[in-house]
Amino acid sequence: MLTIGGQRSRYCDGLSRRSCLQIGGLALGGLALPDFLRAEAADRATKTARGIIMILLPGGPTHLDTFDLKPDAPPEVRGEFQPIATSVPGLEICELMPRLAKLAQKFTVIRSLVGFRDDHNTHWCSTGWESHPPMDASPIVAGFPPGDWPSMGSVLSRQFGPRVPGVPPCVDLTPIEPDARFILRTPPGQPGYLGAAHAGFEVNAVDRRNIMLNGVSLRRLADRRNLLDRFDQFRRQVDKTGVRDGIDEFHRQAFDVLTSPRLAEALDLTREEGQVRTRFGLDTSYPREREGKTFLDQFLIARRVIEAGARCVTLAFSRWPFGRMLKGDYNWDWHKDLFNEARGALPLFDLGLSALINDLDERRLLDDVAVVVWGEFGRTPKINANAGRDHWPNVASALVAGGGMRCGQVLGSTTRWGEQPLTRPVHFRDVFATLYQRLGIDVSTTQFTDLAGRPQYLVGEHRPLPELI
Repeated sequence: MLTIGGQRSRYCDGLSRRSCLQIGGLALGGLALPDFLRAEAADRATKTARGIIMILLPGGPTHLDTFDLKPDAPPEVRGEFQPIATSVPGLEICELMPRLAKLAQKFTVIRSLVGFRDDHNTHWCSTGWESHPPMDASPIVAGFPPGDWPSMGSVLSRQFGPRVPGVPPCVDLTPIEPDARFILRTPPGQPGYLGAAHAGFEVNAVDRRNIMLNGVSLRRLADRRNLLDRFDQFRRQVDKTGVRDGIDEFHRQAFDVLTSPRLAEALDLTREEGQVRTRFGLDTSYPREREGKTFLDQFLIARRVIEAGARCVTLAFSRWPFGRMLKGDYNWDWHKDLFNEARGALPLFDLGLSALINDLDERRLLDDVAVVVWGEFGRTPKINANAGRDHWPNVASALVAGGGMRCGQVLGSTTRWGEQPLTRPVHFRDVFATLYQRLGIDVSTTQFTDLAGRPQYLVGEHRPLPELI
């Protein structure tokens, strides 16, 4: 395969582009290499990804101890960890992530992410907007207001619908416990003004064993669906507020899920090969229970669900209930004992994310599936008296991979202590614009109508990052 600016692809006769080049110039009809590369780039630009895996790091991960270390800073800033070289010249990351260091050519690190506010709220990581009420102004377990901005998964559901019958377009793997929602604030798959039909399917809100109904004939299910349809048609006649819009579609999707084995099988990790399970750390000595679940297995489930046909899968890498600090928890709100917390969390994060990227690549899915990893803000440059770092909305780091995006690079930089962007500030809506573009949505023209009847652009005036396209 030709890897310069291109992607794995073959002609219909099975002949790879690289093989075609090796045959010689006559086989290309005299086409010069620059012309060939332009054609390759055009092919890459027009081919869209089929899905996205969104990985939330709730609590606000420390950029200074993960992807933007400052080894020359004074001790109260640089911390206890050393940077290590990666497979990309000039890119260094934390020594606790050696697996990712070897895969750096397969992702891009953004070091100059901006647009946050000092609030535990992953709403903007799911929607691109910070319009959700601040923590002090809303309950711990909060839903999106009906007229608020939709999540990316809900947008994909509205724009394209299900990719495969029986698999919801938007699947949410995040936990539903109140402690988890305290940080997440709300389910990442909430549909906002797009309506209930486009809400994410919350896997952890149901018993996975009951996703398929046993002992109920398809005829009986069809009769029940017809009855539900009649009730829903009546509701639409009497309810013009928009609150119940899309209920019919919701029930149709539920019917498809109940009668198809695809989602249930994707969630069943016992069906996965032992070698793959081991790669993801599921058959090793890593503890999976301590004050709650680790979400290491969610990396593998995310790949399986995307492969089964979902368009967007969201997971939160954390351990719930989080019980605050010093209890082996992997939420990222490390106000104290940061370095011990990191020694517990980062090796598992390194294992899970590297396994996901490698697995997608080996299955020839990486070009078709985008991956984004981020949290709601960064952490303070200066280490506090409790050996932790506090909230820092001025700048943060993120990681993107796959989806046909240009990888093996660093985008942006921060000042010498990591306080502010130094070069190429990147707003998180710029990242959303890029992801939407790779998923086949033109943010400059696509509009949806909110509950007040007003047309809304998905990311305002923000546009895709040319460095990633």
